[in-house]
Amino acid sequence: MSLLEVKVPDIGDFKNVPIIEILVKPGDTVKADDPLLSLESDKATMEVPSPTEGKVATILVKVGDKVSEGTLLLKLEAGEQPVRAPSVLAQQEPELVKPAAVKPGEMRDPTASSPVHKGQVPPPLSADFGGAHAGPSVRRLARELGIDLTRITGTGEKGRVTKDDVKASLRGPAGAAPAATAGSGIPEIPVVDFAKFGPIETKPLARIKRLSGPHLHRSWLNIPHVTHSDEADITELEAFRKDLDAKGKDKGYRVTMLAFLMKACVAGLKAHAEFNASLSPAKDALIYKKYFHIGIAVDTPDGLVVPVVRDVDRKGIIELSKELGAISKKAREGKLASAEMQGGSFTISSLGGIGGTAFTPIVNAPEVAILGVVRASMKPVWDGKAFQPRLMLPLCLSYDHRVIDGALAARFARQLASILEDVRELVL
Repeated sequence: MSLLEVKVPDIGDFKNVPIIEILVKPGDTVKADDPLLSLESDKATMEVPSPTEGKVATILVKVGDKVSEGTLLLKLEAGEQPVRAPSVLAQQEPELVKPAAVKPGEMRDPTASSPVHKGQVPPPLSADFGGAHAGPSVRRLARELGIDLTRITGTGEKGRVTKDDVKASLRGPAGAAPAATAGSGIPEIPVVDFAKFGPIETKPLARIKRLSGPHLHRSWLNIPHVTHSDEADITELEAFRKDLDAKGKDKGYRVTMLAFLMKACVAGLKAHAEFNASLSPAKDALIYKKYFHIGIAVDTPDGLVVPVVRDVDRKGIIELSKELGAISKKAREGKLASAEMQGGSFTISSLGGIGGTAFTPIVNAPEVAILGVVRASMKPVWDGKAFQPRLMLPLCLSYDHRVIDGALAARFARQLASILEDVRELVL
């Protein structure tokens, strides 16, 4: 076997990022994409995966070391599988306010920042837990269970909080309330032994799904989702798009409906600034963004990723088409850097190439809205004298009802439809 050096891959603009958890030890056997260690910047937690299968020979760093792109981390006795280009997958953490300091002898009021009335299910904590000595998986578990890590005494090495410490805190002291009421209040799905009913096979989730799942769960639990549906007549636009696409093929790029959707969304965001905003950490103000960075949900063999196209307002249809082609290729090959998946102010999820009639996309928090589109279809449309065949594109707009009400959502969706129905509005 050959000895392979594993270094910190491209982690975007992050430098001197501390190592917060080493997940393997010398002699451990790992598979391709198994996480080796965790890094944590002030904005994201990143796992460095193994580029191939093999055995850990030597670990050259320790918890607390600060590393940057190219830093040598460990050496692997590589197996026979091909070595993949290394990359990290970041689970972005929202910028949050640390919990207010508590005076000695004073109890922390858990309802101070987000009131929960008796009988309601409290959402997972959104605190970043200050300087709690815990790894990303422990922090994630604490948020999902609604537990404040800063109030737990760690029993791990050097006082590190472990998963067992978090679970033990649910039980509390003798006589405390049961875990179902002391924790998040959301009961777990009962464990089922499926093997009793027939043959089964267990396969681990892809790394992307393992990391994106908790983010989607958190968004769904914390945001009151509403989905508004509309449709746009894109008959003329589709003819124009096909003409541009035919010319683009000869030059090595494709023109899809997505580029037009992005430009239409920017026009809508400029007209209705609430859609290009985020709630402040205290939930008492809106942070309006003066930039227009659009996230594009991309389907890959390992799961959904959302690269961000920046400054869409400054780019034309052809430039956007070329950029979409390049970024989609990187996403499918697993070569996206963490910085390329951060900073979005609005997201589009398109299933047009697959099918469907409607769906409810989950808002990509801390954004407040997301546009979903499915396949356009020919429909008879009354023109005042007769029914005419028209190509209609369904639009599914999910939004955070704390920020956007139904009337505003309807106006935004109708403006999108109006622009797509007359593309000349994009140049006004």
